[in-house]
Amino acid sequence: MSRDHRFISGNIVDVLKGEIFHGTIVLDEEKIVDIQKEHQKYSHFILPGFIDSHIHIESSMLTPSEFARIASIHGTVAIVSDPHEIANVLGVEGVKYMIEDSKRVPVKFYFGAPSCVPASDFETAGASIGLEELEELLKMGEIRFLAEVMNFPAVINRERDIIEKIELAKKYNKAVDGHAPGLKGIPLSKYISAGISTDHESYQKDEALEKIKLGMKIMIRDGSAAKNFDELISLVDSHFKDCMFCTDDLHPDDLLKGHINLFVKRALSYGIDLMKVLRVACINPVLHYNLDVGLLRIGDPADFIIVDDLINLNVISTYIKGKLVAKSGVTMIPRQTAKRVNNFQTGYKEKEDFFIPPKMKKLNVIKAIDGQLFTDREILYPTIEEGRTVSDVERDLLKIVVINRYHQGSKPSIGFVRGFGLKKGAIASSIAHDSHNLIAVGVTDEDICRAVNLVIEAKGGLSVVSQNGKLILPLPIAGIMSDLDYISTAYKYREINKETKEVLGSTLRSPFMTLSFMALTVIPKLKLSDKGLFDVVSSKFIELFAN
Repeated sequence: MSRDHRFISGNIVDVLKGEIFHGTIVLDEEKIVDIQKEHQKYSHFILPGFIDSHIHIESSMLTPSEFARIASIHGTVAIVSDPHEIANVLGVEGVKYMIEDSKRVPVKFYFGAPSCVPASDFETAGASIGLEELEELLKMGEIRFLAEVMNFPAVINRERDIIEKIELAKKYNKAVDGHAPGLKGIPLSKYISAGISTDHESYQKDEALEKIKLGMKIMIRDGSAAKNFDELISLVDSHFKDCMFCTDDLHPDDLLKGHINLFVKRALSYGIDLMKVLRVACINPVLHYNLDVGLLRIGDPADFIIVDDLINLNVISTYIKGKLVAKSGVTMIPRQTAKRVNNFQTGYKEKEDFFIPPKMKKLNVIKAIDGQLFTDREILYPTIEEGRTVSDVERDLLKIVVINRYHQGSKPSIGFVRGFGLKKGAIASSIAHDSHNLIAVGVTDEDICRAVNLVIEAKGGLSVVSQNGKLILPLPIAGIMSDLDYISTAYKYREINKETKEVLGSTLRSPFMTLSFMALTVIPKLKLSDKGLFDVVSSKFIELFAN
């Protein structure tokens, strides 16, 4: 062999052939040039690297280059990402920002062209991506698919705008990702027949099975917000060729704990065959999206991981294109200085901006549900004090506001929510799916105003205020990402979450994640956008005070 060749030995796990053998991988620069079977035994195992098949990198509050540093430690070699969060803030330029930043690191990123910017007509986004902008993106080699088509009623009804986007993706031979929570029967058939190939929103096993039978690939999701793993993981036993793993939204503190490696461990604890699990975690995304990620074959890029055993699956090292990028819990990827880009125009607010005059009518109230993206709707009597409609902590009835951050002088949209459990203070965030306007919930108008103005001052961030003081995690990149390293970002996020729970009294597992979905007008039932209180089921705005 040439002196340029490198040799890495271990128990090689060939997932495609379903066999494990002792051997040595021969590397020539970035590729595998030979795999030699041996009789010598080894204690460690070589596997294909893990792949997250659907994530919004922005949800981690990290740039792609910083996300790569921590993900590589957990054995992740590739990421399929929908950048529609930053696209709703900055449009095509936001997508290009993510692509360019990702090129600074060896971890492989594959981006989609956002299909729904804005996500709906019922909220104000910072940008829009129409057919012309979409074609600009789909022409790019870095764009591998049309990202999740959330407006499934428009697809079912064959509305021209969305169908033209799907046809444009087909023109450039790009896959089309879906988003169809709870969809079944004839509507589901119509949705899939338009050319949509995946879904990450299934939350019932029978729903997922129906989608598989109709030709869809199911992404089993376990993120910081929505968790469908336990309900869907048994699908892998009989439909392992039709499943992938994804996180969708993953906050920085959860990313410190692990990534797709945790999915594999959990799946094995259910007694599912190792090769079936690894097929889902390592192989299926490559085949579905035609990714240039190595699968431990001669001629493939040298993308693989080494683990201690096939039970604990502790990642010893991660290789991408033959380069060691993480070892023993330490990333080898240098930290990159993040460029700041943003779109944040709204000015400071006054307490009176959040005033609601009293009415002798009941309120339409949002009911937040811990760990879910959807909400319920309740109708309750308001609490009135000194001529104001106010929060009532005894009933866990709190004021919630959404402010258009892209225009000066916009009046806040105001509603009420139950489920947050705050006893004092307020929290605010410029992460509010999907348009990322400014959202806040609190006990008094004064507290809400203070929390909102902290975020406005920072041009984006997460804030907590109470009598004890104030905390903020600044998010200066598009108002949704930090320019700090992953450890600092995660610790600051943990700190404000801890303050929200222990000082303010929130009963939610992840208060800021839950808050971020209270403005998402494409998931039932009742949400609040910058334009008003929106009934997703009937697809119309309703009054705060019920008739």
